[in-house]
Amino acid sequence: MRDVATRVGITERAVQLIISDLIQAGFVEVTRVGRRNSYTVSPEQRFRHPLEAHVKVGNFLDLFRT
Repeated sequence: MRDVATRVGITERAVQLIISDLIQAGFVEVTRVGRRNSYTVSPEQRFRHPLEAHVKVGNFLDLFRT
């Protein structure tokens, strides 16, 4: 989370709150790996807004992969 906060330019606490919201909404899954957490995006989850409800998160993220 520290790395994300630094790269995005927000506080680590803000990242924690955003990740927590994404977990509760089902967009991110968390797995405990030793003493750390591993976060995975749920690619089959669809966006909540009615205009984007037909779009899967995974399909959207594929636009940014090279």
